[in-house]
Amino acid sequence: MTATLLLLHLLGATIWTGGHLVLAFTILPRVLRGRDVASLHWFEQGYERLGMPALVVQIATGLWLAWQKVPSLSLWFDMDAGPIAHLIRIKLLLLLLTALVAAHARFRVIPRLSAATLPLMGWHIAAVTLLSVAFVATGLSFRVSWGM
Repeated sequence: MTATLLLLHLLGATIWTGGHLVLAFTILPRVLRGRDVASLHWFEQGYERLGMPALVVQIATGLWLAWQKVPSLSLWFDMDAGPIAHLIRIKLLLLLLTALVAAHARFRVIPRLSAATLPLMGWHIAAVTLLSVAFVATGLSFRVSWGM
């Protein structure tokens, strides 16, 4: 069961992080150069169909995997619970930051998206991309014991 959860988690991470890397390094520079709001909307509409379910899979499998590693919510937030609980806290913090950036973009930036506000959207895209890479690095730390 753990192997299946981990596979689904990794597939979700591949889609989520890979999509944001493509967006940040391929689509966004063209959109900013051409001030092309329509191209950004086009990418987002197509990506959301795959990216959002991937994020939901990551959250569900991530919580399940965390529960298997540390089967006590109170230990997840106990500063003395050890390195695995520390990594779980980092993942939860990254999730919270991602949700805050995404909510701000969704409810404040995207409704007013125009050529003039594209740079602000670019900062949101960069932030979510960096957070997603941090998720991957933290996830890898469960296996390779970085910083433990």
